[in-house]
Amino acid sequence: MKDYFFLAFNNLKRRKLRSWLTMIGIFIGIAAVVALISLGQGLQGYLTETFEQMGTNKLIVMPGSGVGMGMMTSADKLTSKDLEVIEKTKGVDMATEMVYGSSLIKFKDEVKPDFVIGLPTDKTANIFKEISGFETIEGRDLKEGDKYDIVIGYLVAKDNGFFDKGVDLRDKIIIQNKEFQVVGVMGEIGNPSDDSQVYIPLETAKEVFDKHDEIDAIYVQLKPGYEPADVAEKVKNELRDSRDEKEGEETFSVQTFEQLLETFQDVFGVVQAVLVGIAAISLIVGGIGIMNTMYTAVLERTKEIGTMKAVGAKNSDVLLIFLFESGLLGLVGGTIGIGIGIGLAKGVEYVLSTSVGSFLQAHISWYLILGSLAFSFMIGTLSGVFPAMQASKLKPADALRYE
Repeated sequence: MKDYFFLAFNNLKRRKLRSWLTMIGIFIGIAAVVALISLGQGLQGYLTETFEQMGTNKLIVMPGSGVGMGMMTSADKLTSKDLEVIEKTKGVDMATEMVYGSSLIKFKDEVKPDFVIGLPTDKTANIFKEISGFETIEGRDLKEGDKYDIVIGYLVAKDNGFFDKGVDLRDKIIIQNKEFQVVGVMGEIGNPSDDSQVYIPLETAKEVFDKHDEIDAIYVQLKPGYEPADVAEKVKNELRDSRDEKEGEETFSVQTFEQLLETFQDVFGVVQAVLVGIAAISLIVGGIGIMNTMYTAVLERTKEIGTMKAVGAKNSDVLLIFLFESGLLGLVGGTIGIGIGIGLAKGVEYVLSTSVGSFLQAHISWYLILGSLAFSFMIGTLSGVFPAMQASKLKPADALRYE
């Protein structure tokens, strides 16, 4: 086997330019696959960690029939009556409401659109903080008795962030012609959307957005010992009865965080599979390139094959020599592709970490590297099967007479 390998390596070394051109399709395809999978695994890891931090003993109730940003504009509404029904449901420890809306906010001479969230100021605010992972790093949280006080996101406070000049504690921000004093700054979450939000007391938000009996989201904390899926079903049943809605026709949704994570993973899995499938087209092109190169090699080395057979080489020897060459093309192309793919993934990670925060880290696993090497070697070997069979079947006399 060692002799086959060195013979194949020397043959490829003699045709450096052709070998490099042949491997282009392989290492482009492998690079794309490695980069996409490693970034995908990193994103899935980030989502899993995020949902685990939120806690498994919580539910989220939203208006509309699904969960997502699209429900912010849903015609369906939740009300304070729904909150009362949820609070009385068996297994529910406590529930809190949230109101939000988009608005222009003004600081000094700058006016910018932003997302304003109304939070409760009692003990139920801890549910939202645990779910969102928010932590006040300067000043204080909103508290009972606050009316026109505001806690700002990390980017709003940071110099050269949301505003040209960063907002400090005790500065004034104007929302809907009402002046708010900054009392706290949220820690960095890692994405611009969350880090540029501002938070005001719930009752003030209802006044600002004219949502006196309207709730945009209800967060629920369960009592110890209760399964989230069971309580979620109980909440659905109670809300259906209260709102006089039939099963399957609900104008609200109740989700556990395990369900949300599964939904994200399913959707992302499909997207990643499609992207990897597109990248795999390069591997097919690379395989065709290897096959073409090996057919050319058979023609160029017909006399050499005749000579080898004349001195005793068997059909299997010739077959293995050409299979080793094609497999080596795939293996070397795969190795280069892995290096490029890791570089691309780390490059994306660096760009995202410097621009929007370090929420995504490329996950380079050993089985991804070994799997990519094995796959590229297999592609190369399979691509060389037919040319190798053609070479092995040449008759010594015909091969020696070939011009």
